[in-house]
Amino acid sequence: MPLLDSLGRTINYLRLSVTDRCNLRCTYCMPETGIGKTGHSDILSYEELYRIARTAVSIGIDKIRITGGEPLVRKGIIGFLRQLAEIPELGQLVLTTNGVLLGEMAGDLRSAGVQRLNISLDSLNPETFSRISRCGDLRRVLAGIEAARSCGFPIKLNMVVMRGINDHEILDFAALANTYATTVRFIEYMPAIREHNWQRLVVPGSEILEQLAQQFTLIPLEQADMAGPARNFRILGAPGTLGVITPVSHHFCSECNRIRVTASGLAKGCLFADSQVDLKPSLRSGSDLLLAHALGTIVDTKPDRHHMNPVECHHQAFSMSSIGG
Repeated sequence: MPLLDSLGRTINYLRLSVTDRCNLRCTYCMPETGIGKTGHSDILSYEELYRIARTAVSIGIDKIRITGGEPLVRKGIIGFLRQLAEIPELGQLVLTTNGVLLGEMAGDLRSAGVQRLNISLDSLNPETFSRISRCGDLRRVLAGIEAARSCGFPIKLNMVVMRGINDHEILDFAALANTYATTVRFIEYMPAIREHNWQRLVVPGSEILEQLAQQFTLIPLEQADMAGPARNFRILGAPGTLGVITPVSHHFCSECNRIRVTASGLAKGCLFADSQVDLKPSLRSGSDLLLAHALGTIVDTKPDRHHMNPVECHHQAFSMSSIGG
């Protein structure tokens, strides 16, 4: 029986963060000064994270995405992923990564049962990549992507498009889908950290599509089951696909199918919602029934939409790495 929220939306997707730590410092994810790290004792154990995942599946979740921070920096992640992959009735186990550690971990991720990877990649230029990530080595990430491709992973690249920073690379990224069986998704900049004059960075999805249409013939694709919020297109004659995600200019809240849980056990019905439910009391009670009820509360109170547009936003500033964007 499908898990429905108060608006009748089917909720079948859990984004589960395993850490708020990251080996990059991307400008759109955290302020330049960094963030205060959550204490080790406040981060959920793998046993607790597993109970959340298992209980979520028992109430109707079909897809789990493991996020961070950067999930691959947490010790023991491969064994945890293997446990998740063995949960009966779980349809999809996927993972989001910045690709820095993929070169040495791609094979283990594949053997653990991870089915797909989303890899964050915001520039194909080493200097621009270093500027956005503040400390990243593009060569290492590209080598990790090739390692993942060699292991048989379907490759999905996520590019956060920022005006005046990397928007001139849109066609270069699209060309990757023209060459490889790769999915490239262009994501509007979101004002998570509430940077001053953030509006200047937003490139609307309509403008991205106009650029793409000047060089490629785009064929709209139907939305797949358990798919994310992207509007997807095939390039005529190309092995890969393109997607555009528009949380700012044209929100997709009416079709949102997800809830999320942070590494410290805070459950949220929307990335930009200020309200949340602390799952730690339910976890530490030892009762899976109480845990299921707490997760159900998040589903029942999921907001109808976020309140963000190209002019203003009303959420409190936060670091994406602390929530699991």
